[in-house]
Amino acid sequence: MTQFGSVRLEGVVKRHGSFTALHGIDLAIAPGEFFALLGPSGSGKTTTLRILAGLEEVDEGRVFLDDADVTQREPGERDVAMVFQSYALYPHMTVEQNISFPLRMIGTPAAQIAAAVRDAAAKVGIGHLLARRPGQLSGGQQQRCALARAIVRKPRLFLLDEPLSNLDAKLRLETRAELRKLQRSLGITAVYVTHDQEEAMTVADRMAVFMEGRIVQVGAPRDIFLAPANATVAAFIGTPAMNLLPAQLADGRVQVHDASLPVAAPPGERGAVMLGIRPGDLQVGADGIAARVEFIEDLGDNVIINFDVQGQRLKSRRDRAAGLAEGQQVRLSFDPHAAHLFDGATGERLQASAPGRP
Repeated sequence: MTQFGSVRLEGVVKRHGSFTALHGIDLAIAPGEFFALLGPSGSGKTTTLRILAGLEEVDEGRVFLDDADVTQREPGERDVAMVFQSYALYPHMTVEQNISFPLRMIGTPAAQIAAAVRDAAAKVGIGHLLARRPGQLSGGQQQRCALARAIVRKPRLFLLDEPLSNLDAKLRLETRAELRKLQRSLGITAVYVTHDQEEAMTVADRMAVFMEGRIVQVGAPRDIFLAPANATVAAFIGTPAMNLLPAQLADGRVQVHDASLPVAAPPGERGAVMLGIRPGDLQVGADGIAARVEFIEDLGDNVIINFDVQGQRLKSRRDRAAGLAEGQQVRLSFDPHAAHLFDGATGERLQASAPGRP
């Protein structure tokens, strides 16, 4: 049965000369999902989005939209709409003309165009700006115009390439919430590219984490945060990032520098590991890893304490500094069930489930 707005990639490979940008991507996105492609620059996420749009050809593999193979179809035959990082608005056209452009290109009757433009503009809150040109709009208003142009013809797939990166921090927070609300109200499938893991965590139903042209983990943001598949994902997801320390594991304890600490380890597991502790789980106490308070970042509602452990920086997020001062010698520990353990050689996760979970 065909599902409106479903996406499937099977074994997609993309090469640029001798460089392989995508190494056999497999991915399935359900109708109506808000799905994020997350990864650092050059990881392959934008290339994947452009392949979905038909702007890039694949070297191997197939692309399916609504169970139909569209691998060889031109962009105009795919019924997708894309919002670019630059917005790509026509500067000589009014907002109304920019929004109506996709409908005029396919010969929609003028009366229908007018109604559709008003509806799309109202959905993104720019109904009062239809007579202006892009140069007369703020960055946020330009972004809304680009969104309205994308949704005006009700495509089956909505592709967004870093759509908030040109906005200031406050407007980004406001707009990402509105974007999520808009996607929900339209019931449309959205694929959203970002390098900002906080952005992906807050808007996506599910996400795929890209590293060096491969998808290394797919899942709900919370599940990936709680149980990263490897040390690379662990270091990428979370603000601040997870603390990672080389350690030796034996008999349910890890040896880290001068400290031996209990962890919830898989039975019989031993040897070199990478120990991961989220900043919110790192505690100051009487026992543990010797550290020095390097500096304290006061964020108002909480603080981030930076510790030096034999030349490596660890971070702890706390409600307040609790009497700690720069230069102070302390000991760091954690609940045994808060520890993430990764293979010391491969970086792959050793626990099957998240810390503290059965």
